[in-house]
Amino acid sequence: MKSEETFGYDYDFLKKYKEVVLLEQDSMKVAIVGDYQARVMTSSAKGMNGFSYGWINHEFIASGKFTPHMNAFGGEERFWFGPEGGQFSVFFKKGSTFDFANWQTPAEIDTVSYDLVEKQADKALFSKDMELENYSGTKFKVNLNREISLLNNADAEKLLGVSLKDINWVGYQTKNVLKNTGAEDWDKSKGVLSIWLLGMMKASPQNTIIIPYQSGKADQINDSYFGKIAAERLVKKDDILFFKADAQSRGKIGIPPQALKPVAGSYDVENKILTIVQFDYNGETDYVNSMWEIQKNPYKGDAINAYNDGKNDSGSQMGQFYELETSSPAIALKRNESLTHTQRTFHFEGTENALDAISKKILGVNLSEVPKL
Repeated sequence: MKSEETFGYDYDFLKKYKEVVLLEQDSMKVAIVGDYQARVMTSSAKGMNGFSYGWINHEFIASGKFTPHMNAFGGEERFWFGPEGGQFSVFFKKGSTFDFANWQTPAEIDTVSYDLVEKQADKALFSKDMELENYSGTKFKVNLNREISLLNNADAEKLLGVSLKDINWVGYQTKNVLKNTGAEDWDKSKGVLSIWLLGMMKASPQNTIIIPYQSGKADQINDSYFGKIAAERLVKKDDILFFKADAQSRGKIGIPPQALKPVAGSYDVENKILTIVQFDYNGETDYVNSMWEIQKNPYKGDAINAYNDGKNDSGSQMGQFYELETSSPAIALKRNESLTHTQRTFHFEGTENALDAISKKILGVNLSEVPKL
């Protein structure tokens, strides 16, 4: 492993430009930057010299400049709002066309700093009051509380249902509580906000996204966000899919709630890293639709998304990363009511046999069965 691939390298780099909140527990480490919307920038299972799991845009951060549309700082879990497209979008202004020229990430989830409220060795709480307006002109006033905490061995084994003996791992949970602080109840006919968590991880030539879903629901997977994904890059079985995560071809997929199992993962053969993302799901069926068009069904969206970066229409590329993403359901919050979206991210390193047991239990597949895409 090169020194620039280590957590210590990324931690020292980030400290040059921003205040970094460091969570620590034994050899587990998590780095958070409040100025980047309290995003988890990266984590490690093996201390400062361990592999740094999050993709960080070093060149962009070092430039100190802001860019139109979105500021791609990177980070392995960031907070966003949905929907991205449609008549209730918070990324497009009223009356604009749904194209990249008009797409703009709201400052509240792009450039605004979140306030550190409380810090312990293994936990940090951030908060922010915000105001947003959607494509239809509906205005939202909200408060966000975002708590990031490291998971201990007993909690992780209970949540995962597996033994973590002889495994190097890091696991953290983010609890995101969004409160309607406006004067009015939300109304689905005027649009609502959803919590959207996106994790930018390092791509590699032998890395594969693995997402299980309900048996027989393969035809409900949305795989045409940025055009149809080539068959050699996406394999859908009866109850699981495999999606190449090498940052060589731009593509995105989505799992709707009716096909959902609330878990996603990836396996990097080269670095022997198994990543698992879990989130709390209570059977809800309405999720915001982020397709870039006026929608017939604005609440028939996805609960899980996965993205592989690659060259866009202009021929440029953001970076060598892929994303695992989860969303909260679309809920019409009454005044002073809150919704909570809790997600857990785990990274495991070990022998293929040890990782195999975790993959089989949580994703339902032996790593030897993962196709070489």
